[in-house]
Amino acid sequence: MDDDDDLDELLDEVEKKFCHNVSVASKYGKDTDGQRKPSATKPGEPTSSIAEDIDALLEELLEEDHGNSPQPKNEPFSKGPQVEKKLSSQSGERRCCPVFVGGSSVTNGVGTATSKRCCDQLRCISCDFRVLMFDDCEWDSSCDYLFLRNNMPDRQKLRAKLKKRRGFRAYGCQCSWFFSSEPTDLRDQPQLRWVCGKHQD
Repeated sequence: MDDDDDLDELLDEVEKKFCHNVSVASKYGKDTDGQRKPSATKPGEPTSSIAEDIDALLEELLEEDHGNSPQPKNEPFSKGPQVEKKLSSQSGERRCCPVFVGGSSVTNGVGTATSKRCCDQLRCISCDFRVLMFDDCEWDSSCDYLFLRNNMPDRQKLRAKLKKRRGFRAYGCQCSWFFSSEPTDLRDQPQLRWVCGKHQD
């Protein structure tokens, strides 16, 4: 099995163990040749031993990459953060986590749990349109799906269903619309199928 397969398998195990909102279809994974094999994560296994297994596998993979400079066994494993940093810096792009929308007084940018910035790179995964924003506006109560469907993304035509309202910001794609004055976590708005489309660094 090559390094990529090892890494994929490791990431699958971490996801199954620590990402509770991800549904796990089976306790078994598939090897590259299609044969079923038990996952390394056992239901009763303590978290500490799983973490040690992960560290050991990462260490082994890194030693194979840098064959002429193996890491001494007595040195504590410290390459994990470097690997993480390398992966995130390769793309030069960042995503909001969680994703916030909000009023015109809320700063736009990359949103985090501690910095509630409004995402200005929203994209709808339902209609695949970029989400447009209108500062100091709210949608009129007569706004509906057909209006957006027929007029998106023409900003001038969309203004027919927008009303001026200081401090608010109206959002819309081809299938959904929303307005708010306060930072709002999109996880609390399940009807909106909007995601962060990545911010360039």
